[in-house]
Amino acid sequence: MGNTNDDDERSFFSEAPMRPAAKAKATLDEKPHYLGHRDRLRERFALAGPDALPDYELLELLLFRLIPRADTKPAAKALLARFGTLAEVLGAPVGLLQEIKGIGPAVALDLKIVAATAQRMARGEVQGREVLSSWTQLLAYCRSVMAFEAREQFRILFLDKKNALIADEVQQTGTVDHTPVYPREVVRRALELSATAIILVHNHPSGDPTPSRADIEMTKEIIEAGKRLGIGVHDHVIIGRKGYSSMKGLLLI
Repeated sequence: MGNTNDDDERSFFSEAPMRPAAKAKATLDEKPHYLGHRDRLRERFALAGPDALPDYELLELLLFRLIPRADTKPAAKALLARFGTLAEVLGAPVGLLQEIKGIGPAVALDLKIVAATAQRMARGEVQGREVLSSWTQLLAYCRSVMAFEAREQFRILFLDKKNALIADEVQQTGTVDHTPVYPREVVRRALELSATAIILVHNHPSGDPTPSRADIEMTKEIIEAGKRLGIGVHDHVIIGRKGYSSMKGLLLI
């Protein structure tokens, strides 16, 4: 009886198709089509700046680093088709990102790292500054950290007597449509930080930033609790995916 392993090995090599040497060399010399595209896209970014590129191309540029050996255009377009905007892509949960073809756990985590970096930059724009004169930057920061959360968050911005930001804290995290808030805890924390004023912020995962009756009543309770101890409430801002509402601007407080 012959050597089975040797027979299998000979059979394997006898069935393997032979490729002409010239064709094999040409295949080795050919570069993937996406490499030239990457170079051209980088050059456009360098020469014309980010405003010259649509969202999907900016996302492609980012994915170049995260997915080094593949065409990233299909993944970039699929992400935007699923989530809508570049901001919503970066705000999406890791689990949902991984549902997109080509986005594995490592790439999904890297996208969240990029999102965290952007949030930290936005926070730096308002940290220690007079918040009321930096309202646009403040809203941009709140939107970046809250607009795309799947559950409600109740955040408090604590201000000193010059209305500079002392601290930014998530006080409570709730469900998709409710967050329990305790006025005494809000005021207690403000006293601990020696804050003289606060701005209340929470998100509506539904996307609609319209204040509910419960939102308005809870805000008035916090205002009353703060008055007794010299802590003012400048505003209560509700963040949605497409915009925000200011209770002060709506004359609700």
